[in-house]
Amino acid sequence: MSETSVDLGVVTAPSGVLVLGMAGWIDHWPALGDPLSVRALAAAKQGGGHLHEPVDGPSRDWSCEAVAMPAAADRPLRVRAETGESYDGPVVTVLEVDLGMPWPGDPDGEPIRLGDLPVDRCGMVLGDARALDSFVGLPGESIDGLADVTYWGKYEDDAHARFGGAPMSQVDGRRGPYGRLDLPLHEAHEFASQLQSWLAEGPRIGLVVSVDAHTHFHLLDRAGQTHPLLAGQIEIDGCQVLGLGWDPGDHSMRHHGERAWNQVYAVTLEQRGTTTLLRWTIPAEGEEPE
Repeated sequence: MSETSVDLGVVTAPSGVLVLGMAGWIDHWPALGDPLSVRALAAAKQGGGHLHEPVDGPSRDWSCEAVAMPAAADRPLRVRAETGESYDGPVVTVLEVDLGMPWPGDPDGEPIRLGDLPVDRCGMVLGDARALDSFVGLPGESIDGLADVTYWGKYEDDAHARFGGAPMSQVDGRRGPYGRLDLPLHEAHEFASQLQSWLAEGPRIGLVVSVDAHTHFHLLDRAGQTHPLLAGQIEIDGCQVLGLGWDPGDHSMRHHGERAWNQVYAVTLEQRGTTTLLRWTIPAEGEEPE
């Protein structure tokens, strides 16, 4: 399979600790004990490590997982991906971050394994450990009092003619759902109610209406909708954070079952010259992990 290198931009880690974690679980850590940043800083002091529950046993299926490692606090950290073609288009086969730190191992030494991670169907998040303590996940409250309303399916053109809304762009310029973005919460729910009342009058069945509060999870997802790898960036507590989505078709074919089915992939520190790289290596379709 031919591979392509893609520049995904930069992240910042002013705490000196970078975390790669499962987007669907980032905000669950406090409910299990210590906040994410406390666990991540402790792991970074040991050179980096795998964060999971329970702490003193094998990683629990369908629970919080992340890796944490030291990173330069005084500069942007460049992120890139190697990609290959899979079931529904390009996918990440290697995620790589220049940590801006000296290589901690022996010169010309072997990669240092931090652990392994499943591909979360909700996506992955890469960012500063302390900033991610503030991450508001999928079911959370709006961080700015705003929300987006989208609608799609049968009768979408009729609904658009009556209620308006702009077509959302998606990967490769394809038209996504119609919608209205950045509405105050009360306006968003009023607009959704108008759509639902219109559907009931028909009756019209087959139009889906969604109200998405501006959580960090939603804003990262929105930022990546037009990127071929569903990669997007937002700012959290003054830090640049990267979100990486996963195509549902590709996830179901290559990663479905996640840790419960041993669909986990190695995260390592590797040497490049005098600096250290974080690498998360995900076998392409048809390849087997080492």
